[in-house]
This record gives sequence, structure tokens and C-alpha cells, in this order.
Amino acid sequence: MNYVITGGAGNISKPIVLGLLAKNQSVTVVSRNEANVAELAAAGAKTAIGSVEDADFVKTAFTGADAVYLIIPPNFAVTNWIAYQHKVADNYTAAIEQAGVKKVVVLSSVGAHMGTGAGPVDALSYLEKKLEALENVDALFLRPSYFMYNLFSMIPLIKQANIMGSNFGNTDEKLALVHTKDIAAVAVEALLELHFTGKSVRYIVGDEKHPSEIAALISEAIGKPGIPWVPFSDEQALQGMLGAGLAATFAEGYTAMGAALRSGEMQRDYYANKTELAPTKLTDFLPEFVTAFHHS
Repeated sequence: MNYVITGGAGNISKPIVLGLLAKNQSVTVVSRNEANVAELAAAGAKTAIGSVEDADFVKTAFTGADAVYLIIPPNFAVTNWIAYQHKVADNYTAAIEQAGVKKVVVLSSVGAHMGTGAGPVDALSYLEKKLEALENVDALFLRPSYFMYNLFSMIPLIKQANIMGSNFGNTDEKLALVHTKDIAAVAVEALLELHFTGKSVRYIVGDEKHPSEIAALISEAIGKPGIPWVPFSDEQALQGMLGAGLAATFAEGYTAMGAALRSGEMQRDYYANKTELAPTKLTDFLPEFVTAFHHS
């Protein structure tokens, strides 16, 4: 089989590439930077170096693929996050149609059922809908929950104010969490088997913890027991991110996502369609957080 994996050597794409190579598959990895995928090339992957904002490049990269894995890679240099995401989504769907790709695995997200109102996830919903409109293409939409490694963003807040927090966490709803290695494992399995047909959704969640539980576990692990989770207002969250140097397009998107979590809408479809939890729990992730905390 010929696979094309977007996302370069990212936290999910890299283990997908290595997992497929371990099964003696032909894999092409798409990356903006050749140096970033040198390790994967050395492991046996082919490389396609270019920008996913270039429609012709994407079409060429997808030509000859039996299956592709799609991720809209982060690009913190853009001034309009949604426009960038839509452009990449348009390029992907056009290339899939033009290259005749029949099997597609997509990294989407919890909250994609909303369509709008979930910040950066809105564009993933847009990508899902674009692919749903393609005939004779089987697509599996992976909808993982809140990445455990996103908790690394709490480290400056802990060190500066001895708190954790965001503009959610003031309700009884637990936050669904997932480790990226569990997402990669599901993606590898789906790509190797290619049993999915039509358009389907799979949620990937490893643990469910209330933000106050998250704060308690993390604070205990780093030797600072009792650090609270403090719910912020949307304006406080927005200004905090802007003050930390995050561009407005990203700060506004993350604020909207937090508001969707607070309202319960972000995770509503997941909790209505729960599946078996993935193996990695928050307690398994804690050593990674401790290491990052002490090295930051």
C-alpha cells in the first residue's frame, strides 16, 4: 500500500509514519521542512517537501496514494487562523478528488459536531463537511479530546501565580483527555486495516477528569500540593493569552473553544456517544509533565 501522511514529524504524524514503516508499508511524509523529517527519511519514508497551502504541491503529493492521513498543521505565522485552515482543507479535498484517493483518515476533534462556536475546531468541522461531499471516498474522522500535552501551557501559570486555570472548569462536567500516542495508535490501525467505509466518526479519549482533579494530581506530582484550578472569564482568558504574546487570531480561537467547553456543547456529542477509553490515563502522563515542569 502507498500511504501519504501529512503533518511532518509532529506528535501524532511521526509515530504514524514509524508504525506504518514497521509493517513494511510505502510511506510518503509531507513536511514544510526537509530537516524536520530527516529521521523519518532515514527510517525509510519518502518525503514530499512543500507547503500544504500550495494546491498543486498537495495534488502532486497525493497522486498515487491508496490512503492519506490528514492533519491541518499549526502555522503560528498566519494572521487569520480560520482562513489558513480553510485554505488547507480546500487543497486537501481538491487533491483527494483529483488524485483519486479512496481512503482518508482525518485528525478532527471533539466539538466538530458543532460546526461553529468551537474556535479552531470550526475549521475541522469544515474539513469534515468538505470530505463528506466527495463521492466514492471513504473517510474516517478521528475526534480526539483535549490533548494531555496541552496541559504544558499551564506551567508558566503555575510558576508565576501558583494556580492552574482557564475559562472553563466552573461546572461539574469532566474534561475528556487523550494522549497523542493513543491517537497515533488508532490511526495506524485504521490505515493498515482500511475497513472503514462511507463517512464515519471515532472518538478517542483516554481519561475523564474534572479540572480540579487535574490540578490536584499535577500539583501533587510536582511537589506543590494544593494548587487550585481557577476558572477565568472569557475576557481574562483572552487578555492573559494576548499578554503572553499569543497572536489575536489564536487567542480569540482558544477563548471560543474554552467557552464551548464551559457551556458543555464542546463535549456533548462525545458524552452522548461514548466508546471504550484508550489506554493512557492522566496518571500515566504525569511523569512527562513533571519533566517538562522542571526543565522549563
